[in-house]
This record gives sequence, structure tokens and C-alpha cells, in this order.
Amino acid sequence: MRLKEIKEALEAEVLTDNYDPEMEILLGCSSDLMSDILAFGKPDSVLLTSLNNIQAINTANVADIKVVCFVQSKIPNQTIIDLAIRDGITVFTTKLTMFVSCGKLYQIGLPGCSYLTFDDD
Repeated sequence: MRLKEIKEALEAEVLTDNYDPEMEILLGCSSDLMSDILAFGKPDSVLLTSLNNIQAINTANVADIKVVCFVQSKIPNQTIIDLAIRDGITVFTTKLTMFVSCGKLYQIGLPGCSYLTFDDD
């Protein structure tokens, strides 16, 4: 899914100057527990979080997550934005709640990161 579709669905505002509307995003994930993102997040995902601190960007960087969207109108400070730009992470903010944001992305067809595995056995 193209990043511009995600931005539109979330009614998001871009906070970094590295926004590429054609960037391909494969999955969505959401949590305020960065340990869950490290355990279950996948590369080339968008992370939805209300955790408005530097750990959200550090975690996204380690997990190779390309986009972080802060929900509930949270706007990170300039230090967080500068770190995201340095790490090549695009940052959004949306007025929507985490629940509604996840629902909107699911509704337009973005699959979620999952900790479940299914065997055909």
C-alpha cells in the first residue's frame, strides 16, 4: 500500500521533510509497549503509537519500521523529529485514536503485524 493512502485514511499531518507518498508500506502495527514492537514488528511497516518520546523512534529504527504515526494529536518535540529524519523515518500525527486509526487502516486493506503463526500440519 502506498504511504499517501495511509496518510489520507488517517487524516494525518506530515511532520518530517522526508515524506515519500509512493513509499510502499507492507504492514501496520500499533502499541505503546516498544518491547511488543521489537518482538512482533516487521520491516516496512507503519507504527501507530501514543508514546510520545524518543523511544518510539529508536524502536522503529531497530525494527526497520519506515513510518511512525503519533495518534490522538500528539506532536513530538524537535529532538524526536530530528532523530527520525536522521534515521530515515517519516513521522505523522493524527487526531484519531489508536483504535480508530487501526480500524481505518484495516478497512482499506493494510494487514497487521501478528505474533501468531499458523502451521498447515
